Amino acid sequence: MKNNVRCLNSEKIEMNCNALNKKDFKFSTHLQVWEFLYGIWQKFVKNLLADPNELQVFQKVDRHGNIYWNAYDPATGKSFSSGSEADVCLWIEQLYRY
Repeated sequence: MKNNVRCLNSEKIEMNCNALNKKDFKFSTHLQVWEFLYGIWQKFVKNLLADPNELQVFQKVDRHGNIYWNAYDPATGKSFSSGSEADVCLWIEQLYRY
């Protein structure tokens, strides 16, 4: 009985892996660029169609990963920022209560 198992040359394997990594990197970089451009486009369209007097509430994440909320009322010029969504909701209710 003859053994037909062949081993691949380690140099060829390394060369093929390096080529794959470069292709994956290029694809990943292009994808990130398109996602970035798509995000800019979405913000542009959103700002274009937004009512300038409408209450604005948005969520932000700082460089440490902390999430916080901002609210701005262009009609009164007042704004509020908090780490709690509930606090922002309470501020909005108080703002429009009177």
